[in-house]
Amino acid sequence: MKIIHVSALTYTYPGASQETLHGLSFDIAEGEIFGFLGPSGAGKTTTQKILIGLLKEYGGSVEVMNKDVSAWGQAYYEHVGVSFELPNHYLKLTALENLTYFRSLYSGDTHEPMAVLDWVGLKDDAGKRVADFSKGMKVRLNVARSLIHKPKLLFLDEPTAGLDPVNARNIKDLVLDLRRGGTTVFVTTHDMMVADELCDRVAFITTGNLSLIDAPSSLKKQYGRRSVRVEYLNESQAIHHQEFPLDGLGENGDFIKLLNTHRIETIHTQESTLEKIFIEVTGQELTV
Repeated sequence: MKIIHVSALTYTYPGASQETLHGLSFDIAEGEIFGFLGPSGAGKTTTQKILIGLLKEYGGSVEVMNKDVSAWGQAYYEHVGVSFELPNHYLKLTALENLTYFRSLYSGDTHEPMAVLDWVGLKDDAGKRVADFSKGMKVRLNVARSLIHKPKLLFLDEPTAGLDPVNARNIKDLVLDLRRGGTTVFVTTHDMMVADELCDRVAFITTGNLSLIDAPSSLKKQYGRRSVRVEYLNESQAIHHQEFPLDGLGENGDFIKLLNTHRIETIHTQESTLEKIFIEVTGQELTV
């Protein structure tokens, strides 16, 4: 089932002489984590703002949960959660007070604020004023706020920006848990490692155009080399490496001999990375 259907989407900001988005078309399935990947200024945030109803007067068609997004009205936000890249909280309130207030705005079923704070690693800071939070703590509180009303569709803008590796891993694990529970997640990011770990499919966007849409694993196979690279210690205990074709590897006499006669340090298939593929496909670097 398609939860988002976008066809020939265009957008021009008021007063601008050129379009920002040039005929984007894509679908997102229910329960999918979909990554929108590109550098700053590519059109990621503009597309997200249209999908969450903040920008009107677009061209083309945008349907979310089988209804044109412009026809939803305020009821839309009972089903949609949004975590913006830049934190926006009531700084004089505590984390718990922030979530308790935002929870009160929804008419449907909600999570307990302390439970959500625990999910993002802020349970012990529930009584602390947000003004005293670090940027990373504010980012995590953004994620918590986006989940408080049990959204069916979640929009995450650079969800691990400013986070240390441990908290970034916790947020990524949380997103994967949400997907397993049936939540659809739309991720906008320039961080290809985040996209590779989280996304079922990714779309490359540059200068308002979509270049391709596919699963990260499929892209890495398509653009990588069908070979394996073996690092081993030679007779003088120096590191050497050798590549072998992946096809027929089990019958490759040189490969089998190497395994039997040398100490193997690593063996890796020569997949490409999403970042390298992005540059190859779009001709652009992933700058922030």
